[in-house]
Amino acid sequence: MRRMSSHLSPLGSSIAAINVAAPANHPQTSPISSSCPTVPAQYQRISIPSHVYRHPSAALLELCTSVKELNQILSLIIKNGFYDEPLFQTKLVSLFCKYGSMSEAARVFEPIEDKLDMIYHIMLKGHAKNSTVDDAFSFIVRMMYRPVVYDFNYLLQLCGENLDLKRGKQIHGLLITNGFDSNMFAMTAVVKLYAKCGQIDEAYKMFERMPQKDLVSWTTIVAGYAQNGLAKKAIKLVSRMQEVGQKPDSITLVSVLPAVADIKSLRIGKSIHGYALRAGFESEVNLSSALVDMYFKCGSEESARLTFEGMNIKTVVSWNSMIDGYAQNGDAEEAFATFLKMLDEGVEPSNVTIMGALHACADLGDLERGKFVHKLSEQLKLDSNVPVMNSLISMYSKCKRVDIAAAIFDNLPKRTQVTWNAMILGYAQNGYIAEALNLFCKMQSHKIEPDSFTMVSVITALADLSIIRRAKWIHGLVVRTGMDKNVFVVTALIDAYAKCGAINTAMKLFDMMEERHVITWNAMIDGYGTHGLGREALDLFNEMQHGSIKPDETTFLSVIAACSHSGFVEEGLHHFESMKDDYGLEPSMDHYGAMVDLLGRAGKLDDAWCFIQRMPIKPGITVLGAMLGACKIHKNVQLGEKAAEKLFEYDLNEGGYHVLLANLYTSASIWDKVAKVRTEMETKGLQKTPGCSLVELRNEVHTFYSGSTNHPQSERIYAFLETLGDQMKAAGYVPDTNSIHDVEDGVKEQLLNSHSERLAISFGLLNTKPGTTIHIRKNLRDVWCWEGAQNGCYSSKAAYDWLTRSEDIVSHTNPWKKFLRLKLPPEKILFFLWLLFHEAIPVNAFRFHRHVAPSPRCNRCSDMSEKALRCLWDCPEATKLWGIVMGFQHVP
Repeated sequence: MRRMSSHLSPLGSSIAAINVAAPANHPQTSPISSSCPTVPAQYQRISIPSHVYRHPSAALLELCTSVKELNQILSLIIKNGFYDEPLFQTKLVSLFCKYGSMSEAARVFEPIEDKLDMIYHIMLKGHAKNSTVDDAFSFIVRMMYRPVVYDFNYLLQLCGENLDLKRGKQIHGLLITNGFDSNMFAMTAVVKLYAKCGQIDEAYKMFERMPQKDLVSWTTIVAGYAQNGLAKKAIKLVSRMQEVGQKPDSITLVSVLPAVADIKSLRIGKSIHGYALRAGFESEVNLSSALVDMYFKCGSEESARLTFEGMNIKTVVSWNSMIDGYAQNGDAEEAFATFLKMLDEGVEPSNVTIMGALHACADLGDLERGKFVHKLSEQLKLDSNVPVMNSLISMYSKCKRVDIAAAIFDNLPKRTQVTWNAMILGYAQNGYIAEALNLFCKMQSHKIEPDSFTMVSVITALADLSIIRRAKWIHGLVVRTGMDKNVFVVTALIDAYAKCGAINTAMKLFDMMEERHVITWNAMIDGYGTHGLGREALDLFNEMQHGSIKPDETTFLSVIAACSHSGFVEEGLHHFESMKDDYGLEPSMDHYGAMVDLLGRAGKLDDAWCFIQRMPIKPGITVLGAMLGACKIHKNVQLGEKAAEKLFEYDLNEGGYHVLLANLYTSASIWDKVAKVRTEMETKGLQKTPGCSLVELRNEVHTFYSGSTNHPQSERIYAFLETLGDQMKAAGYVPDTNSIHDVEDGVKEQLLNSHSERLAISFGLLNTKPGTTIHIRKNLRDVWCWEGAQNGCYSSKAAYDWLTRSEDIVSHTNPWKKFLRLKLPPEKILFFLWLLFHEAIPVNAFRFHRHVAPSPRCNRCSDMSEKALRCLWDCPEATKLWGIVMGFQHVP
């Protein structure tokens, strides 16, 4: 009791000092406590009896910290007969609202006969904080009292947070009818509402109509432009406000710094930093944190670090800026190290901290560290925080544990649009296409409207299917939902059409776009490159260079890859040098890998190895893997061993590169080393990811592995292949079994016949009608499709007609080039032609062209560009082969 009495004197004096009453035309009411908001000066003053505000119950209300305690105090108030006292009624309503118990607040509020205006204001503020916009609006309409300007501010703020423009306009109308349309405080809230709802032009109109503007008004419109992506206008407004005598304060600077970061203007950012120092704002923690964020986004990591280290006081927001900054700049290791340092210094992480740490773990693909952060989030009671759960879903998806991500998603009681998007993207990134599409349909059945991010995730998933029909379906949905003008959605469509082989459709979409982002140019350049259209890719890149959008790191990666696929070695080398010299872009490991691939494909293995030796950074897996692959193609054992030795220093969790080295030794008949590599794989428990072929039939995807017999139609498929093989042998075909060892000849042929691609094609032919398009895709390499193949058509003329009218894949008159555009090795071309036409193909003619694809090369010419194609066309054996298959004579 003595402890409680120590709080009585301050409480009593403060209450006595602010006794208030209702307006003169309103029934006189009782006074309220000091914890309530200040009321307008026109209210009369009345007294609170001393025995009321000096009672211990009043002190207990001041000490209350939870709803549970409040209910215990409530019984004491009722017992002492103070429940009808306005002081206690007002304080009870205020506390119930504070703790989010609006039903309990209403139970106190509703029975009061003569309500103070102040209690109306408290109740409305509680609705604005804890209820929906509709509940708050209906309260102000239902309750007949005179609202004050602060009431409209609460409601407008609530509408802005919920992006409820319609209801916000209604409140704006009420504000005008109550005579507050010239009130600077009220109109600033209106400006903020329109800005938050994306109506920045309306916000500016309201701002311009204000007869008076203070610093808060100017800061609000600056923040509005910055939040709506109009960075340059936001910066201009800061200059303009100084011209009219308004000096920016620290809050103004915090509001404009995101705009500076958006345009990546380090010069303006440093100018603002200098202004802040001259104005004495260096101790403002929020401003310093905003400066750190700006420096990171402008690419000045060193300035960000120095600013952070110079802060005398670091809040959790400051640490978050550092963690997120490192993560956004691709330095995930440093981001996580900063997170651990923050924990060591005893700073309690917030939900934003956990999200930044999870972002770093996702980029690292580090499952163990991700689980550590997950466990920490549970200890911090953040396991019900939806944004944190969304980050966990993304992290587990990127760490290849989509099963854990799905479990988190399924157990979430509340899901936002971001939650659905994260799970859909997680499925898409991990190759679970069917699950991604099913979840997308389920999302729509839950009446959750997809946004542009949803569409991009779904299109990304469908692109991996490489089925033109699916691409057209999602394209139609994009048009119907009005997103066909969204630059990111249309860019995803361009990428999808290119992956489906519809490069002309992709180009049409590109040409139709009014606005193009750098990723749009990247997608189109990459599309040309993967289709072997290197010249078109370079022409488009040249057009981009003459425009307003500057190429980025991804652009140059796509350009170098296009040069690699088309054999443009000199052009690739030039653009690699230009990347740093002309654009100041530092090559990443992927760029070095692409350059090694460029030189390796061209047979310049010594140059490729020298390039690796001169690298300013330690060559990574992609670089050494490209070198080993090139050595395998060109059978260079010496350099292949050097590349493999460095490659195996890394902790590889998949045996693909070991198999590549074993195949290199096999091609050179070095059997003891083949055995050694296989033994090493067994010792380390390494396995190569098994290849499979997938074919879609009636909206169901069928998967085939080499030698698999678990498909319901396996007997029919193998019988079909056996019959076909006998017919091909009778026609003179001899299968090439040189790549298969350690088994008898009969088994070798059996292994060849049970290849996953042959199983998939046979299944497609057995289950489709003539004229049906059969799509085949692989899980380990670029997708290819048998587009427009006429099943059951045995006419050579009909087959040629098919080739010439298949505009999505074939657009040239050279028949050989048509096949090369399909990126098929000769074995598949032979198999396709035999299935289509049952023609006899001479073995010698076939074997002469074993290495036509994927990089066309003729025995008489080392060039891999158009010259190689012309040389190939001039080969008499090629002409003979084509004439036999197509049934016509070549006319030069």
